[in-house]
Amino acid sequence: MDISARGYILLLLIVGLLRLAEIRVSKRNQRRLAAKGVAKIPEPNFRWMVLFHIGILISAGVEVIAFRRPFIPVLALLMGLLFVAANSLRWWVIHVMSEYWNIQVMASAELGVVVDGPFRWIRHPNYVAVFTEMIALPLIHAAWFTALTGAVIHIEILSQRLRVEESVLLSNPRYMAAMGSKPRFLPKLFRTTAKSS
Repeated sequence: MDISARGYILLLLIVGLLRLAEIRVSKRNQRRLAAKGVAKIPEPNFRWMVLFHIGILISAGVEVIAFRRPFIPVLALLMGLLFVAANSLRWWVIHVMSEYWNIQVMASAELGVVVDGPFRWIRHPNYVAVFTEMIALPLIHAAWFTALTGAVIHIEILSQRLRVEESVLLSNPRYMAAMGSKPRFLPKLFRTTAKSS
C-alpha cells in the first residue's frame, strides 16, 4: 500500500471518529429535548442511514486498496476542497441549530424554528452538506464506484428520511410560516416578483 493510500485510510478513520463525536452530540441533545417533552419520531429506516455512512467509509477504503485506485492530484485537490466546504457547512448547521441539532427526527418545532445561518436560504442545508461529502470523500482517491453507487443509494435513503421529517415539520404552523416557502436544497438565485395586471 503506497503512501497516498495510507494517508487516505487515515482520513477515512478520522471521518469515522468525527461521526462518533457527532453521535455523542446528538445523544446529548436528544436527552435535553426529551427533558423538555420533545418526542423522538419513529423512523424504521434510520438503521439503513447509519449503515450507509459506515458502508461508504469501508467501501471507499476497500476500493482504493483492492482495485489500486490512482491518486490523481488535481482530482484530490478539487474533491478535498469540496469535502472541506461540505464539512464546514455541516458544522455551521450544528453550531446554528445548537441543542436542536440531531441525527434523528425530533418534533422540536414547538420550541422554536431555526431560521439563521444557512436556514435563511434553504430548509435542509445539512442534507446538502452530507450528500456532497459522501460523493467528494471517495473521489479524493478516485474511488469512483463508491461515489457513484453511494450517490444512488443516498438519494433513496434521503427521500425516505425526508418523507418522515417533513411530515412532522410541515404539519407545524410555526415551521410552515417560517420555512414553508423556502426551497429544500438549493437557494433561489433570483427573486421573482408578481406581475401587476
